[in-house]
Amino acid sequence: MRLYSRDDTRPWTGAYAPYDLIKELCIAVGVIALLAVLLTVLFSSPDDKSSTIKQWSRQLPADFVTTATAELNGTSGTAEYGPPYNNSTGSVQHAAFIHLQEWLGVSHPIDTSQDYVLGPLQSVPGDPELHAAVAAYRAAPAAKQQQWTAAYAKALEKASVSANGTVNVPPGEYGPVPKIMGALLTVAQSGGLDGDLLTSSQFFQTDYTKPLLFMADGGLLEKRAEAQHLLGDQWGMMNETGSFPGQVWLWLYTVWYQIEPFKESANADLLVMLVMGVLSLAFICIPFLPGIREIPRWAPLHRLIWREHYRALAEDAAAAGPPPRDGPG
Repeated sequence: MRLYSRDDTRPWTGAYAPYDLIKELCIAVGVIALLAVLLTVLFSSPDDKSSTIKQWSRQLPADFVTTATAELNGTSGTAEYGPPYNNSTGSVQHAAFIHLQEWLGVSHPIDTSQDYVLGPLQSVPGDPELHAAVAAYRAAPAAKQQQWTAAYAKALEKASVSANGTVNVPPGEYGPVPKIMGALLTVAQSGGLDGDLLTSSQFFQTDYTKPLLFMADGGLLEKRAEAQHLLGDQWGMMNETGSFPGQVWLWLYTVWYQIEPFKESANADLLVMLVMGVLSLAFICIPFLPGIREIPRWAPLHRLIWREHYRALAEDAAAAGPPPRDGPG
């Protein structure tokens, strides 16, 4: 019989020593907490600072006003998106009989004209001209509103930005739209619009849906995402900001966006979700699928991983000799 076995599955037969697990746990937690605080003070967060509407309106005032005009006349990406924000159909995805967005409906209603432009301006104090401009816009027929905003949006293509950050357009028939947009730009550059879009009944403001969608309709987030290689065609789903590694395990999900027919499909999100759902279900059901569940027996990879255990069993069996025969010899 061998004096030493490399089989780690057998019960321990050696000596025991006292060990204070609670004490060791407290020491480990204390050291880790101290290191976390120290490294935080020395290096801060590796992530970039969050984008804000204030930053956007100051860096790209013309882009901000152009986006706000699209929100006002209902032609922005958010205004035409569809569920869960409104009843439009611009980004509604479906596959065969599956219409998830329509089934779930509008769960987070957003009226871009009211929520992003007219509503915030109602709270601006001491500006009767602005309030009169908002009232005039609200009172005008829908066709007249579209005429004003369309003309103003066209004029923004030739807009100039002054040194103080205001946006100037050529003269035209814009109605009260220039006054409204000028006031909204001022509110945004002061930081007031960020706070207004986060107002809710909760004590802690954790719902950033409205400001994020507003900025996503403009060009700021896309520029930052492209610079950080975070766009969909840059495998952005599995990247991290800066030069830090991201979630590499997400490659199985994001790879579908890089190949046909998903790459050019308007229903790519839904199709990818269905494919991953089928694959995930198949993975869960492996123990119940005939043929697939037999693969470990056909390709015994586990014997390679546990080779020391099986080698020890074979050596012990050889040392013990053949089993005794039953009955007379």
